[in-house]
Amino acid sequence: MQMEGHSKKVIVAGHICLDVAPVFDVANGSISELLVPGRLLPMDGIDIHTGGCVANTGLAMKLLGADVTLLGKIGRDEFGSLVLHILQKYGYDGVGDMIMSEEDSTSYSVVLNVPGNDRIFLHDPAANNTFCSDDVDFTGREDTALFHFGYPPLMARMCEKDGEELVNLFRRASLLGIATSLDLAAVDGNGPAGQADWKRILERVVPYVDFFLPSAEELCYMLDRERFDEWRKRAGGDDITKRLDIMRDVKPLADQLMQMGAKVILIKCGVAGLYYQTADVEVLTGIGKNAGINIPDWCGKEGLEECYTPDCVRSSTGAGDTCIAAFLTAMLKQKGLQRCIQLAAAAGACCVTSYDALGGLIPLEAMEEKIDAGWEKMNEQ
Repeated sequence: MQMEGHSKKVIVAGHICLDVAPVFDVANGSISELLVPGRLLPMDGIDIHTGGCVANTGLAMKLLGADVTLLGKIGRDEFGSLVLHILQKYGYDGVGDMIMSEEDSTSYSVVLNVPGNDRIFLHDPAANNTFCSDDVDFTGREDTALFHFGYPPLMARMCEKDGEELVNLFRRASLLGIATSLDLAAVDGNGPAGQADWKRILERVVPYVDFFLPSAEELCYMLDRERFDEWRKRAGGDDITKRLDIMRDVKPLADQLMQMGAKVILIKCGVAGLYYQTADVEVLTGIGKNAGINIPDWCGKEGLEECYTPDCVRSSTGAGDTCIAAFLTAMLKQKGLQRCIQLAAAAGACCVTSYDALGGLIPLEAMEEKIDAGWEKMNEQ
């Protein structure tokens, strides 16, 4: 077992894209008032950065001190060149890390982050749609401590045949003793993911997932569509997470996952915080041995970690991804469950202070200092 947390190797795979985010030169205003056909709307620059799980979670883990290999799929085009250039700024070879497709274009998102409104994403999955289990080669990587995969609903091959490619990928990692973690994404009801039976997919893949890290909305859509529709009705067009009752709304979803064989669940609940639930010691012994967690400290726990108050709020882009990055990095550094969850919440509060996913991050040690000094929670204001 690897004893030094900083030396444990991580693979972060899955969805990657180029995010293009125009910066709006307005204080507030409804989208219907601002985005009017034929109108010239002055802007205040543009933010271009990598997006998706591979870039957001992977690079965040690297910045927080993890030894990370990135594995995404891009095309040999101009957007692909921009992705490589950005990754190289963070010390990655780029070409050596990415799967370069001759047939596919590079995925991109246009992010419309209008102040006072929830974000709108114009997204082309492109090369992500052809990503499959065979694109991940574990040969020579058997000493990897953690394999993290993100955003399968935005990757067509991962949605097909009841998640056959996704299940195969996680089964392979588990058989090697590699700890596994999975993040989701919102389901486009009109795309390939919308035709998939996500409850069946989760039933198949969850037994091979050690750390399951979805958002409440994504998870509810997949497990209980009727409940999800009730949430939306209750929110009345507002942020769903503002109206969540954690024990009534979120805990039943986690309980379903436990029945499927889940081990550690961390559900991102937006402004409500982070709900967590862990299995008993017998189940947790099945966690990939390469991670080396202290199982007695992690077993049989449940609770809600409320959000810390950010210094300012510029954008929520990547907040969930950086929460995950802090949680997983802290876990690999053999910190206890409670500290890992605190750091996840802290990273989210740091992230929203910047327009991109990474600009607001500070070292784990600095977050711990703020937490121990009595960092105020949002509900304490």
